Amino acid sequence: MPADGAKATGPRTIKASEFKAKCLKPMDEVAESGEEIVITKNGRPVSRLLPYREKTRMAFGRNRDNIRVLGDIVEPMPAAWFEAVDDSAEALF
Repeated sequence: MPADGAKATGPRTIKASEFKAKCLKPMDEVAESGEEIVITKNGRPVSRLLPYREKTRMAFGRNRDNIRVLGDIVEPMPAAWFEAVDDSAEALF
């Protein structure tokens, strides 16, 4: 912590030798807090310890169980639909 009592910015750092001696404790801390730890050698960052996160699913097919398509989605829309949309769009301007 800085001398003036202000909170330090950036990720916490740990020396490689300390990480080697106590690796399980920092791993548990990262898993619990979700905050990364930067591992340094001779004062230089060499590695980051990050919490594990599951990959997000691809957008394609994400809602396949939530959306149901009714009717033909390939067939062109009837002209009346376009007229209704044009009328409502003109009302916005």
